[in-house]
Amino acid sequence: MLSGRRLNLLDPSPLDIEIRDIAHGLARVARWNGQTVGEHPYSVAQHSLLVDRILGMIAEPSPADQLAALLHDAPEYVIGDMISPFKAVIGEAYKTVEARLEHAVHLRFAIPYDSGGRCKRLIKTADTMAAYHEAVSLAGFAPEEAQRFFGAPSVSAEAVAEFLVAWPTRKAETEYLTRFADLEKRLGESA
Repeated sequence: MLSGRRLNLLDPSPLDIEIRDIAHGLARVARWNGQTVGEHPYSVAQHSLLVDRILGMIAEPSPADQLAALLHDAPEYVIGDMISPFKAVIGEAYKTVEARLEHAVHLRFAIPYDSGGRCKRLIKTADTMAAYHEAVSLAGFAPEEAQRFFGAPSVSAEAVAEFLVAWPTRKAETEYLTRFADLEKRLGESA
Protein backbone atom coordinates (compact mmCIF):
# COMPACT_ATOMS: atom_id res chain seq x y z
CA MET A 1 0.00 0.00 0.00
CA LEU A 2 1.12 3.59 -0.52
CA SER A 3 1.04 4.06 3.26
CA GLY A 4 3.84 1.51 3.50
CA ARG A 5 1.57 -1.16 4.99
CA ARG A 6 1.79 -4.70 3.68
CA LEU A 7 -1.61 -6.37 3.62
CA ASN A 8 -1.85 -10.16 3.59
CA LEU A 9 -4.89 -10.89 1.42
CA LEU A 10 -5.41 -14.37 2.86
CA ASP A 11 -5.07 -13.29 6.49
CA PRO A 12 -5.57 -9.52 6.61
CA SER A 13 -4.71 -7.74 9.83
CA PRO A 14 -6.82 -4.76 10.85
CA LEU A 15 -3.55 -3.09 11.86
CA ASP A 16 -2.49 -2.98 8.20
CA ILE A 17 -5.62 -1.19 7.00
CA GLU A 18 -5.50 2.59 6.57
CA ILE A 19 -8.38 4.79 5.44
CA ARG A 20 -6.09 6.76 3.12
CA ASP A 21 -5.18 3.54 1.30
CA ILE A 22 -8.86 2.62 1.01
CA ALA A 23 -9.88 6.06 -0.30
CA HIS A 24 -6.94 6.19 -2.70
CA GLY A 25 -7.62 2.72 -4.08
CA LEU A 26 -11.40 3.04 -4.34
CA ALA A 27 -11.10 6.39 -6.12
CA ARG A 28 -9.10 4.58 -8.81
CA VAL A 29 -11.24 1.44 -9.15
CA ALA A 30 -13.86 1.80 -11.90
CA ARG A 31 -17.38 0.50 -11.49
CA TRP A 32 -19.10 -1.22 -14.41
CA ASN A 33 -15.70 -2.37 -15.72
CA GLY A 34 -15.14 1.21 -16.82
CA GLN A 35 -18.03 1.01 -19.29
CA THR A 36 -19.60 4.31 -18.30
CA VAL A 37 -20.17 7.66 -19.98
CA GLY A 38 -18.22 10.77 -19.13
CA GLU A 39 -14.72 12.06 -19.05
CA HIS A 40 -13.78 10.10 -15.92
CA PRO A 41 -14.38 6.51 -14.84
CA TYR A 42 -17.13 6.16 -12.26
CA SER A 43 -15.26 5.08 -9.15
CA VAL A 44 -16.13 2.73 -6.32
CA ALA A 45 -15.38 5.62 -3.93
CA GLN A 46 -18.09 7.73 -5.56
CA HIS A 47 -20.46 4.74 -5.60
CA SER A 48 -19.85 4.24 -1.87
CA LEU A 49 -20.73 7.87 -1.20
CA LEU A 50 -23.92 7.41 -3.22
CA VAL A 51 -24.86 4.31 -1.20
CA ASP A 52 -24.23 6.24 2.03
CA ARG A 53 -26.45 9.09 0.79
CA ILE A 54 -29.27 6.75 -0.26
CA LEU A 55 -29.10 4.92 3.06
CA GLY A 56 -29.66 8.23 4.83
CA MET A 57 -32.72 8.84 2.65
CA ILE A 58 -34.42 5.45 3.13
CA ALA A 59 -33.73 4.81 6.81
CA GLU A 60 -32.68 6.48 10.02
CA PRO A 61 -29.18 5.04 10.15
CA SER A 62 -26.79 5.44 13.04
CA PRO A 63 -23.32 6.85 12.33
CA ALA A 64 -22.04 3.25 12.54
CA ASP A 65 -24.59 2.17 9.91
CA GLN A 66 -23.51 4.99 7.61
CA LEU A 67 -19.83 4.20 8.16
CA ALA A 68 -20.59 0.57 7.28
CA ALA A 69 -22.31 1.83 4.10
CA LEU A 70 -19.35 4.03 3.18
CA LEU A 71 -17.01 1.06 3.69
CA HIS A 72 -19.30 -1.61 2.19
CA ASP A 73 -17.03 -2.10 -0.84
CA ALA A 74 -13.76 -1.37 0.98
CA PRO A 75 -12.21 -4.77 0.09
CA GLU A 76 -12.19 -3.61 -3.52
CA TYR A 77 -9.35 -1.20 -2.75
CA VAL A 78 -7.07 -4.24 -3.01
CA ILE A 79 -9.04 -6.84 -4.98
CA GLY A 80 -10.78 -4.54 -7.48
CA ASP A 81 -14.41 -4.47 -8.53
CA MET A 82 -15.64 -7.45 -10.48
CA ILE A 83 -18.99 -7.56 -12.18
CA SER A 84 -21.47 -9.85 -10.42
CA PRO A 85 -21.64 -12.53 -13.15
CA PHE A 86 -17.87 -13.00 -12.96
CA LYS A 87 -17.93 -13.12 -9.14
CA ALA A 88 -20.48 -15.93 -9.45
CA VAL A 89 -18.17 -17.89 -11.76
CA ILE A 90 -15.24 -17.56 -9.34
CA GLY A 91 -17.49 -18.53 -6.46
CA GLU A 92 -16.42 -19.25 -2.92
CA ALA A 93 -12.73 -18.40 -3.30
CA TYR A 94 -13.56 -14.79 -4.11
CA LYS A 95 -16.25 -14.58 -1.43
CA THR A 96 -13.85 -15.91 1.21
CA VAL A 97 -11.12 -13.37 0.45
CA GLU A 98 -13.69 -10.56 0.28
CA ALA A 99 -15.29 -11.59 3.61
CA ARG A 100 -11.92 -11.72 5.38
CA LEU A 101 -11.04 -8.26 4.12
CA GLU A 102 -14.46 -6.91 5.08
CA HIS A 103 -14.12 -8.36 8.58
CA ALA A 104 -10.66 -6.81 9.00
CA VAL A 105 -12.00 -3.42 7.85
CA HIS A 106 -14.85 -3.64 10.36
CA LEU A 107 -12.42 -4.51 13.14
CA ARG A 108 -10.07 -1.68 12.15
CA PHE A 109 -12.79 0.95 12.31
CA ALA A 110 -14.77 -0.60 15.21
CA ILE A 111 -17.91 -1.22 13.15
CA PRO A 112 -20.07 -4.13 14.30
CA TYR A 113 -19.76 -6.99 11.81
CA ASP A 114 -23.39 -7.46 10.78
CA SER A 115 -23.07 -10.14 8.12
CA GLY A 116 -26.79 -10.76 7.70
CA GLY A 117 -28.61 -8.37 9.99
CA ARG A 118 -30.59 -5.15 9.68
CA CYS A 119 -27.68 -2.90 8.69
CA LYS A 120 -26.48 -5.28 5.98
CA ARG A 121 -29.99 -5.52 4.52
CA LEU A 122 -30.40 -1.72 4.49
CA ILE A 123 -27.01 -1.29 2.81
CA LYS A 124 -27.93 -3.92 0.21
CA THR A 125 -31.17 -2.04 -0.52
CA ALA A 126 -29.28 1.27 -0.89
CA ASP A 127 -26.60 -0.46 -2.99
CA THR A 128 -29.23 -1.89 -5.35
CA MET A 129 -30.87 1.53 -5.75
CA ALA A 130 -27.46 3.04 -6.46
CA ALA A 131 -26.84 0.35 -9.10
CA TYR A 132 -30.16 1.16 -10.77
CA HIS A 133 -29.34 4.87 -10.99
CA GLU A 134 -25.78 4.21 -12.16
CA ALA A 135 -27.04 1.78 -14.80
CA VAL A 136 -29.48 4.33 -16.22
CA SER A 137 -27.39 7.50 -15.82
CA LEU A 138 -23.93 6.13 -16.55
CA ALA A 139 -23.93 2.63 -18.06
CA GLY A 140 -26.38 2.93 -20.94
CA PHE A 141 -29.29 0.92 -19.55
CA ALA A 142 -32.86 1.83 -20.45
CA PRO A 143 -34.94 2.37 -17.29
CA GLU A 144 -37.03 -0.75 -18.02
CA GLU A 145 -33.89 -2.88 -18.39
CA ALA A 146 -32.39 -1.53 -15.17
CA GLN A 147 -35.66 -2.17 -13.36
CA ARG A 148 -35.57 -5.84 -14.43
CA PHE A 149 -32.13 -6.23 -12.84
CA PHE A 150 -32.40 -3.93 -9.83
CA GLY A 151 -36.08 -3.23 -9.21
CA ALA A 152 -37.67 0.21 -9.04
CA PRO A 153 -35.87 2.62 -6.72
CA SER A 154 -37.78 4.59 -4.10
CA VAL A 155 -35.20 7.40 -4.32
CA SER A 156 -35.33 9.50 -7.48
CA ALA A 157 -32.33 10.24 -9.68
CA GLU A 158 -32.92 13.94 -9.07
CA ALA A 159 -32.42 13.44 -5.33
CA VAL A 160 -28.93 12.01 -5.92
CA ALA A 161 -28.02 13.74 -9.18
CA GLU A 162 -24.72 15.12 -7.86
CA PHE A 163 -23.46 11.53 -7.51
CA LEU A 164 -24.49 10.45 -11.03
CA VAL A 165 -21.81 12.31 -12.98
CA ALA A 166 -18.39 10.71 -12.68
CA TRP A 167 -15.94 12.79 -10.67
CA PRO A 168 -12.20 13.14 -11.20
CA THR A 169 -10.14 10.77 -9.08
CA ARG A 170 -8.88 13.45 -6.70
CA LYS A 171 -12.42 14.69 -5.97
CA ALA A 172 -13.69 11.15 -5.32
CA GLU A 173 -10.82 10.47 -2.93
CA THR A 174 -11.17 13.81 -1.12
CA GLU A 175 -14.96 13.51 -0.77
CA TYR A 176 -14.57 9.95 0.54
CA LEU A 177 -12.01 11.00 3.16
CA THR A 178 -14.11 14.01 4.18
CA ARG A 179 -17.20 11.86 4.67
CA PHE A 180 -15.20 9.27 6.61
CA ALA A 181 -13.86 11.98 8.95
CA ASP A 182 -17.38 13.35 9.47
CA LEU A 183 -18.78 9.91 10.32
CA GLU A 184 -15.86 9.06 12.58
CA LYS A 185 -16.44 12.33 14.47
CA ARG A 186 -20.17 11.59 14.79
CA LEU A 187 -19.37 8.10 16.05
CA GLY A 188 -17.10 9.55 18.72
CA GLU A 189 -19.78 12.02 19.79
CA SER A 190 -22.42 9.29 20.09
CA ALA A 191 -20.20 6.98 22.14
